[in-house]
Amino acid sequence: MTISVNQLEEARRALEAPLFADLAGDAAVSFEFFPPKTEKMEEALWETVRTLEPFAPEFVSVTYGAGGTTRDRTHATVARIERETSMPAAAHLTCVEASRGEIDEIAEQYWAAGVRHIVALRGDAPGAGGFVPHADGYTNAADLVAGLKRLHPFEISVAAYPECHPDSKGHSDDLDNLKRKLDAGATRGITQFFFEPETFFRFRDRAAAAGIDAPMVPGIMPVTNFQSIVKMSAMCGTEVPAWMGRLFEGLEDHAGARGLIAATLAAELCRKLYAGDVRNFHFYTLNRAELSFAICHLLGLRAKTAAKAAAA
Repeated sequence: MTISVNQLEEARRALEAPLFADLAGDAAVSFEFFPPKTEKMEEALWETVRTLEPFAPEFVSVTYGAGGTTRDRTHATVARIERETSMPAAAHLTCVEASRGEIDEIAEQYWAAGVRHIVALRGDAPGAGGFVPHADGYTNAADLVAGLKRLHPFEISVAAYPECHPDSKGHSDDLDNLKRKLDAGATRGITQFFFEPETFFRFRDRAAAAGIDAPMVPGIMPVTNFQSIVKMSAMCGTEVPAWMGRLFEGLEDHAGARGLIAATLAAELCRKLYAGDVRNFHFYTLNRAELSFAICHLLGLRAKTAAKAAAA
């Protein structure tokens, strides 16, 4: 990894106290939500949406359940965000258990609703059987990207894996797959979450060495429930550092303390990434605003009120 003078200066500042003093506010952010299952969850989601909207994110994405289980709710949520907010909405779309015709129809509905950004994913099949392409479906994410591009000039984000997708044979195989998705027409990669900045920097170096020059946006997951994140990490191949487990020991009945530690760890990760010349961050919000809001604020971003936004 080649270190620039600017990066060295940022590294020096990152080691000085206070850690977040006088950042330039030049970071760009995006947020991920999931479609609500109940009326109460929908109210909570929209409170989160309205709380984070003043940060003027580059886009916000809405997930798509395994096997299309949230298809209608995803579409309704994406369409409402596009219709009622100032934030560009991105819809997750997968290859799982659907024909090309069915997926193309969903994409056409998004285009008709004004949605111009798709997060194209292979997806994981429900259960433990692993991914099996539909007989008449898209075979993988690169195939899906190419199909979407044939329909309309969508902006397309795809998944990237700093620690390798669980189904890949290794880093080289993983990067080849990422390159196929980008060559098919994807705009950027959004990474799986990770917990140490060196994980992202090593991935970024490998991608550059493989000739990948598209933006790679780190996915940031604030950890509020350690046991849940351990299970999730095991499924997606993310290493959970031993020191993190020790930090959350004894906090099972202290939700407030867990939140403070989660914000501290995620903010420190973002600050170290910022020192390494990262300026784009994608937050997995879990439909909660407070942690992402605090981290954005620490990074020098300021939420604009409606009046200020209109005057800008």
